[in-house]
Amino acid sequence: MIDLLTFLAEASDSAADAASGAEHEPTLGDTVQEIVSKPEETFSILGQFFEKMWNSILNAIPTILFAILVLVVGIIFTKLSLKLLSRGLKRSKLELTVTKFTSQMVKIVLYTLLVTIVLNILGVPATSIIAVIGTAGVAIGLALQSSLSNVAGGFLLMISKPFKVGDYIVSNGVEGTVSSISIIHTRLETHTNQAVFIPNGLAINATVVNNTCNDTRRVDLTFSISYNDDFPTAQKIILGVMDAHPMVIKDKPAAVRMMEHGSSGIIITARPWCKTADYWDVFFDLTEQVCAAFIENNIEIPFNQLDVHMIENR
Repeated sequence: MIDLLTFLAEASDSAADAASGAEHEPTLGDTVQEIVSKPEETFSILGQFFEKMWNSILNAIPTILFAILVLVVGIIFTKLSLKLLSRGLKRSKLELTVTKFTSQMVKIVLYTLLVTIVLNILGVPATSIIAVIGTAGVAIGLALQSSLSNVAGGFLLMISKPFKVGDYIVSNGVEGTVSSISIIHTRLETHTNQAVFIPNGLAINATVVNNTCNDTRRVDLTFSISYNDDFPTAQKIILGVMDAHPMVIKDKPAAVRMMEHGSSGIIITARPWCKTADYWDVFFDLTEQVCAAFIENNIEIPFNQLDVHMIENR
């Protein structure tokens, strides 16, 4: 290409010299006329240009093939490394949250390093690659500020550990079991088998209720009895049902107290303790069993009612 441009420039200069006696400058038409007048020389230069281009392609084929080979071997090596890393992390005592997050970060670093090596083999200078990565990083950082806050939130979740994979949490108005914590978001599986994705930036700044981080949990229950029934009798029935349940922890005192004088009856609160994994079993079992015990012992379970007193006109 350079030889062809040089020839065109020389032809233009020749036309200019031939027309030096004229007052006008050489035009493109003069240059084309000079090329047409010397077809052999023109085709010779074009032939040399295409020959050099073909030779350049032939000389670059080994480099291209070597870069492809390095790319394939690098992908295989990266996948094997990630598998070995995953196995090693599983055998370690690290939490599942940390192992998944670490695997994702290592994967990004390895693939970035592989692309850099391949581009360097193809002749792209390392300084240029670093400059492009730096420039792209700044541009992406400005365009994706909210996403970067989520990335920072992911690192903070790894450090502070307000929850981990497997915990049942309530955050940002949704609740569910944490199935994964990625670089950008935290995934929850709800009890209706729906997947909810919470950005890490919101998860780290919002109030999070972790229902499973402790080994034990208190079960708060409420029951109602009629004002005509005896509270100590109802209290004894509830305590008996809780003492008979195998999942209720007997070492911790279970409170059964009168909580409120309701509009239709007396409200009783019961607060037994159980293991966190047994929470819902204890909750539903005690609700059902206390109801059956009340019916068996003729304890009335009140419903909303309204007493109306009529005053006669005098």
